[in-house]
Amino acid sequence: MINSIRAVRRAKGLTLEEVGQRCDPPTTAQTIGRLETGTRTLSLGWMNRIAKALGVEAAELVQLPQDTQLTITALLGAEGAQAPTRVEQALTARPGEDMAAVRVTSSIGDYRAGDEIWCRRIAGDWASALNRDLLVPRPAGRFFFARLLNVDGEKLHLLPLGTGQRQQVVSNPPWAAVAVRLIRTL
Repeated sequence: MINSIRAVRRAKGLTLEEVGQRCDPPTTAQTIGRLETGTRTLSLGWMNRIAKALGVEAAELVQLPQDTQLTITALLGAEGAQAPTRVEQALTARPGEDMAAVRVTSSIGDYRAGDEIWCRRIAGDWASALNRDLLVPRPAGRFFFARLLNVDGEKLHLLPLGTGQRQQVVSNPPWAAVAVRLIRTL
């Protein structure tokens, strides 16, 4: 098992200090540096704290021997494609236990046909998903996928992705899943 904290941190564009401050409770840049280089033992507790600070699943912070890694070849920005100044690894895409997947069959909103949208299930913490796309279960095995505009108690005000759509209100859903990762094949 290989520690991938540094690769994930760099891919997110964060410094050791920023990751330390995002931890709950906050810690020092030196501690984060020691954990990512292996000079300090990386416990499951530390791994979960750092994963939460980086906004990823804890499983994305480790690489198993059978996992393949993709090295970043170029960085694309407003100036065009540039070679990276240091070796960087691409983020891996491993689903967590609380994930749901949506496959797009025809282009709608920001999504193209063939896209896969990975969504993390949430229950009751609706405000954390404001202005994000949500998958919400409906009766009889149906679903609603829309942008969360407002939360009014247990009512979710959702705007469908298509143009000219009207706002919908869903009352007291058992769960919802917020879109967290887009997998797109070009």
